[in-house]
Formats: sequence, C-alpha cells, structure tokens
Amino acid sequence: MGQPHFPDKIRQLQTYEGAFDARQLHADNCEVLFASYPAGMKIEQHHHDTENHGVVTAGELQMMVEGESLCFQPGDWYFLNPGQVHEASFAVDTSLIEFWFKS
Repeated sequence: MGQPHFPDKIRQLQTYEGAFDARQLHADNCEVLFASYPAGMKIEQHHHDTENHGVVTAGELQMMVEGESLCFQPGDWYFLNPGQVHEASFAVDTSLIEFWFKS
C-alpha cells in the first residue's frame, strides 16, 4: 500500500516489523504506529499486553471485541484494555494511528 495517506515525514520514520505496513515513532512507554492495511486483510483473534488507543484516518476498521461487532470510520477512536481479546478486518484500504501504551 505504501502509506500514501500519511505525509512524507511520517513515511520516513522507522519501519515497524510486523504483519502490516507501518512506520513507528519511538516514545517512552508507548509505541506509536502509523499503520496501513490493504483491503481484504484480516487479523485473527489475539490480544496485547498494552492499553491500545487508535484513530482511523482513512478507510474503515471492523473489529470483533469479545464477541461484539464494532465498525470505525475516519475520525473514530477505539480503545482496548490490556489482554482484551479482539480481531480486525479491513474491507477497504485503511490507515490508522495507533498508540500501544505499556504498563
């Protein structure tokens, strides 16, 4: 996807090593990711040890959180507690800014 939604300075940040395309900003006690997900991508059920906040900047995020189906559009923020089981899917090319706060 190449992250066309994000400005050049963001696309020049360090590449995140993971299952999706993201650039990473280093911060104390928090990973900040500028992430892009291609249409059709699905992230299977999992959880994080971090408290996660995120905002959709383009596209649409569909999440299943502990059995509840949620849909987030551009400008919508989501929140996940540490250990909260969830999965995600993307019907269209989607960009997020994600904050993974360490305890």
